[in-house]
Amino acid sequence: MPEPRSAVAVPGNRLSDVAGIVVGHHHRVDADATVADPDGRVEGRGWATGTTVVRVDRSDDRPAPVCAVDVRGGGPGTRETDLLDPVNTVQTVHALVLTGGSAFGLAAADGVMAGLEEAGTGLPMDEFGHVVPIVPGAVIFDLPVGDWRLRPDAEFGRLALEAASADFRTGSVGAGAGARAGALKGGIGTASVTLEEGPAAGVTVGALMVVNPVGTVIDPATGLPWAATADDLGRHGLRAPAADQLAQYVDLSAKQTVLNTTIGVVATDADLGSAATRRVAMAGHDGLARAIVPAHSPLDGDTIFAVSTGGVRPEPTAEVPAGMNPDVAVLAEVCRAAAAVVQQAIVGGVLSAESVAGIPSFRDVLPSALSTRP
Repeated sequence: MPEPRSAVAVPGNRLSDVAGIVVGHHHRVDADATVADPDGRVEGRGWATGTTVVRVDRSDDRPAPVCAVDVRGGGPGTRETDLLDPVNTVQTVHALVLTGGSAFGLAAADGVMAGLEEAGTGLPMDEFGHVVPIVPGAVIFDLPVGDWRLRPDAEFGRLALEAASADFRTGSVGAGAGARAGALKGGIGTASVTLEEGPAAGVTVGALMVVNPVGTVIDPATGLPWAATADDLGRHGLRAPAADQLAQYVDLSAKQTVLNTTIGVVATDADLGSAATRRVAMAGHDGLARAIVPAHSPLDGDTIFAVSTGGVRPEPTAEVPAGMNPDVAVLAEVCRAAAAVVQQAIVGGVLSAESVAGIPSFRDVLPSALSTRP
């Protein structure tokens, strides 16, 4: 079973730049995996799926992490999302599971819970040391990529948890192994930024996204990310592709098979409450909508978790009227950054993906657009 080639998430531009966050992947990809062909009544073959775990570590010098979620797609597959409503009692998490396998893949969270329980990590429940780990999750629909019956289970979750590290890979790995973005291979992407000035100076915001939308990340009119600016092109090392390659991409796009759902995590080390953290998750969807056209369709299950690990609390720099959230200026800057890193992570997930099960990658179809290789 070959390991998919992928890019390395580099320090300074990855989710794990946020203190307290580590990421692990587990996947199975067979070299002879195929995609189902409903028109030819041929089922997919082989393994082509996986699981990604975002572990949220505790520290004595930081408050308990806060987690929230915002679901915008019409077809979500989720676990424990109601728990994260700011009106409810438990507002922290110990890990988040992003996985392939559609609703079947939610079983991966069982392995994560078991691994955390064995380590004594979870909500303390009694004097005997019993704990209940809090492990929300979300899935992508990748069942037609490979054999429908081969999907992540508890062992995938356990192995992804064990692999969690600040150093991780992007592209056709983990939950992105069987992902597709329109006609192109989708995958895992990540990005981060540390704000240098303004009310949130010193705060880091990062994102990790699993890119598997009904819509497209690459504009068929240009062969580049939607509404890409000069800064965007420079950041991703892109330029206008050759005309013949663009024509090939347009032809592929006209024949694409609908798969669905982009899911992910946006995190910050700013010390935010539950409602403010929910606002960060909402802002992440702004970045999703900038990167994917169309976004939040009835067939997508677009879900973004947000985590505040705390530890950084900027000094107040603006007058805030009584009765308003005193952290509103900080929150506004974190939300702005959240949208930006989610957009960058989604584009990066497509650019770093490698072909799996015959699904062509961006670099296969539009290689002339890559002014520098990822």
